[in-house]
Amino acid sequence: MLIKRRLLQAFAAATFGCMTCVAKAHFQMLYLDETALQRAADLDFAIVFTHPFSGGPTMAMGEPKAFSLISGHGGKTTDLRQYLKPVQWQGREKPVAAYRASIPRELVRPLGDHIFVLEPEPYLETEEGVYIQQFTKLVVNVGGVPGNGSEPQGLAVEIQPLNKPYANWTGGVFRALVLADGKPVPFAEIEIEYVNHAVDIKNNAFGQKDYVTAPQAAFKSLSTYSDAQGIVTIGLPRAGWWGIAALNIGATKTYKGKPLSQDAVLWIQARDMK
Repeated sequence: MLIKRRLLQAFAAATFGCMTCVAKAHFQMLYLDETALQRAADLDFAIVFTHPFSGGPTMAMGEPKAFSLISGHGGKTTDLRQYLKPVQWQGREKPVAAYRASIPRELVRPLGDHIFVLEPEPYLETEEGVYIQQFTKLVVNVGGVPGNGSEPQGLAVEIQPLNKPYANWTGGVFRALVLADGKPVPFAEIEIEYVNHAVDIKNNAFGQKDYVTAPQAAFKSLSTYSDAQGIVTIGLPRAGWWGIAALNIGATKTYKGKPLSQDAVLWIQARDMK
């Protein structure tokens, strides 16, 4: 179990009577099949709150507070909430509430980076006795033209990429800066998970077959810390999707009378050299 979540659990146990809290690796997914596009295309998102390596448990989502697109160096922001569609998502257990979004190509027609940002409704993790809210980013590039994907977006918490999130070779290293209210967060607790199965956006489901088998439970969710400057460095040993989450770094610590963990999540894609 991770230290900061343990402190939250201890607080919950002392204040709210939660005696059997267990930390788990939660990740807000903001998933696309492809983030490095040759040209503009319609984009179909799966928006699911789950445990990516195992394909579950998958948690029911409330309606997102915000879903936005930031494009161009001028930072033009487009509200995307009109494109959200509630669905029942099939993980490894029963279907749960999640969202899909189909974004028209006109919104990503300019060359360069397009930053998608999701602010979900806080989720009550009853086993931990805390609310979890994960501010989530994903960067799409059109045409290979450099863009604004490495710029911070002024979120309450966020992970600022120092490498291109959409252009990583398998076996490479990815670096990012952890921010809270625009300031670096030294020694932030970080979780990393690999999406270990197919994501069938059309049918609102995870594939039932794992890509790899973890030799032991600790390998399902990896952990590290940002350094004294707030920079986190991770390796990318396999092609596919990797989620990076900085835990409990937000200034807001309570929600509806319970502890709140505000986490920052960034999704990156790695590819094999062929």
